[in-house]
Amino acid sequence: MTIEDPTVLVVLGEGFEEVEALTPVDLLRRAGAVVTLASTGDHLAVTGRNQITVHADVMLEEIQSRDFDLVVIPGGPGVKALRRDPRVLDLLRAQAGREAWIGSICAGPTVLHEAGLLEGRRYTGHPSIAAELPNLEPIPVVESGRIVTSRGAGTALDFSLALVERLFDAAKANEIAASICLAERPHSR
Repeated sequence: MTIEDPTVLVVLGEGFEEVEALTPVDLLRRAGAVVTLASTGDHLAVTGRNQITVHADVMLEEIQSRDFDLVVIPGGPGVKALRRDPRVLDLLRAQAGREAWIGSICAGPTVLHEAGLLEGRRYTGHPSIAAELPNLEPIPVVESGRIVTSRGAGTALDFSLALVERLFDAAKANEIAASICLAERPHSR
């Protein structure tokens, strides 16, 4: 399925995991998606867990009423604040209600859990969240309905290419994988 000029929102809170946020941004933009980075804090400058500061495009409240084809929640220590942020939880619930795509990686699926979106679904995430989400599947990427989850920074390429495939198609994902010299795409979902 190819979406014409797909729109993507990547939610950034202080302490986000840089690889998990920026790899999807990079590969989705290479594919032709219109990607917006939104800060949940008080400033457009958002600092990740490894002290890399990213300049977001907008503040989250500026785009609350917009619809996106995909919303991405990266992991990292910043997830704790996202889980308590009603704007983020409402955004995810609205996204699910419209049957639009949601992607989450590492500890990010705990935000989806907080929003009530994982009940009855398959998912994966970082092993550190297994006590809270005991049904984690030990594979790089899991797709269940319109939710795509992934394990962590080491699976960020697999995750990002899965998102490209969902918004575009397998041919586009393979084209992007080849353009970055990725030898082989995983086929586990």
